[in-house]
Amino acid sequence: MRGYGLSVAMVAVLAAGQAFAAGIDLSKPYGDKYGCINRNGQEVAADQMLLLTAKELITAASACTFTKTQTLADGSLVATATCEAEGEEGHEPTKFTIKRSAKNAKKLTVADEDGNVMGEVARCK
Repeated sequence: MRGYGLSVAMVAVLAAGQAFAAGIDLSKPYGDKYGCINRNGQEVAADQMLLLTAKELITAASACTFTKTQTLADGSLVATATCEAEGEEGHEPTKFTIKRSAKNAKKLTVADEDGNVMGEVARCK
């Protein structure tokens, strides 16, 4: 009986490892052209910009800090964030879905809570 319990535990560990491997790794930033250029601060003005890190999502007009992230069964992430929009006061809570691009497995798509795709991002170099 012990051997059986051990193999079930091993299967659980392997399954968890596979789920983690299929997940999205945000340990390095992702962005579009201007997001990657501006990842260390505003170096170039751009009306279109998207930068995604493990802690935040920054656009040309807003900055959102993640308060919680959840990995879904398909490997995509749902991030709950508080956002500050340029020219507005207060923090607006919102959710984003981050998933692998259907067009290019090396890119990610970011969608708002209404399902509108904000853009595609690639790992910054």
